[in-house]
Amino acid sequence: MAPLVHDTLSLNNLVNDSTLTINSSSFLEIDLTRTIIDLGIDDIIGIPDTIISHDYSISSGSLNVPPGFSIVNDVQEHTLVVEDIQLKRIRVSDGRIKVKVYNPLGTKVFFIVQLPGVVKNGVEFEQNYSVTGGSISNPGFAEATLDISGYEIDLTGENGSLFNLLQSRLIINSDPAGPTVNVTTVHQFKVDAEFIDVKIDYARGYFGNKIITDTISTEAFLDDNLLSNITAGAIDFPDCSLQFDITNGMKVDVKALITTVKNTNYAGNTISLNASAISSPIFLDPATGSWSSLTPSSESLVFNSTNSNIESYLENIGDIHTIGYNLQLNPWGNTSGGWNEIFPNSRLKVKLKAQMPMTIGVDGLTLQDTFNLDLSQDLEKSHVASGSFVIQATNAFPFSCNTVLYLMDTNNNVLHTVFGTDNVQSALYGVIDPSDGLKKMSSEVEFLLSSNIIKDLDKIKKVSVRAEFNTPDPETSSNLPVSVPAGAFLAIKLKARLNIEVIY
Repeated sequence: MAPLVHDTLSLNNLVNDSTLTINSSSFLEIDLTRTIIDLGIDDIIGIPDTIISHDYSISSGSLNVPPGFSIVNDVQEHTLVVEDIQLKRIRVSDGRIKVKVYNPLGTKVFFIVQLPGVVKNGVEFEQNYSVTGGSISNPGFAEATLDISGYEIDLTGENGSLFNLLQSRLIINSDPAGPTVNVTTVHQFKVDAEFIDVKIDYARGYFGNKIITDTISTEAFLDDNLLSNITAGAIDFPDCSLQFDITNGMKVDVKALITTVKNTNYAGNTISLNASAISSPIFLDPATGSWSSLTPSSESLVFNSTNSNIESYLENIGDIHTIGYNLQLNPWGNTSGGWNEIFPNSRLKVKLKAQMPMTIGVDGLTLQDTFNLDLSQDLEKSHVASGSFVIQATNAFPFSCNTVLYLMDTNNNVLHTVFGTDNVQSALYGVIDPSDGLKKMSSEVEFLLSSNIIKDLDKIKKVSVRAEFNTPDPETSSNLPVSVPAGAFLAIKLKARLNIEVIY
């Protein structure tokens, strides 16, 4: 008897990532914990690239300015355009500002550009420029691009009670070593300050009634290849539940809706989770505390067999779970008086959780897969005249398996059907192995190769393997839910018993 294949199958081959855990009784549990929504400040507030232009010219007549004297000392306010949001203070985590100043006079002047309320480490933003002379039509200019990461920006304006207002102060002095300069109404001094790629990690103000809605998909806990091969049968998950934990780490009132939960299996069957809590609003209070003491608020939705069709939902064995959600900020308006806050560690999360013992009932669950096979031989020479394939199995799963082979040609036409002489028996029919404490059952299944199959070996190009799984109870033989022990495995040796006809 010649060995062909020696392999061991565990649930690690069938279940993805860290879905399986072990409980205190040494049985496996399914842990479907997934973070499906995780929103931060970038998802709530975006700072667009913004240019603030500070233009100044004297209002009338002309002005003779001696060397080293002030030509301009002017403060202006500029609106930061952020739709439906009223910002009072932000902190820049990353970004640049490009400053360009223009001098219309014929002699050199000195620019001081200040941004009141834009502060880092207690120091207000200020840049100094020496700008060569030019003309009204072709002014002299100077420019620089600066990193503004870490700056805090007060957007309340000069009186400290408004919002979305940037301030700029422009101070221009004549050259102390230059001539007296004549300034008229047609001389326009200008500063362009362009904020580029600004990201923030803190904001305070009123963030409006922003609605965030989306439909997302998350993978099932079973391996895709396994799911795609299921052709019949059913799985029973008794006493299962599904939970959505919604956590609000922002100092904002939030209304949350789970609008839809559904899954579709590889057969194309779709089932929706039905429960009164679907599309019913949940209201979350703002987080409490501050930078280092932030405490999120949270709410949970629990779906079980008493309030939903959760068992039917999970037993559909969906390949992809689709979840729709709707989140609204400040559903009652500006109740905080402009004190919404988002901190660097503020997150708005929805986590999907389903932790349950791996107690599964299987009734005729059928997996089928097809493989290429080449057993061609020359009957005029020494060849196989008869024989069989033999599966020797050691099974530590509480599942039985009945296997059928379909031998096919290149066009998937079934030429021969080969039934096993027995089942791979459930471990529940076996005995405990003292070396590891697992109950195991040994089985031998033979697939006889008839003379007709031997004659058609040159036509057989594919084999389709169908395996039907059940969870029979040793006392009643009925399929009942069973718990899967940690470490369960199926060890298989595939051998060939072949009778060779030797031709000299």
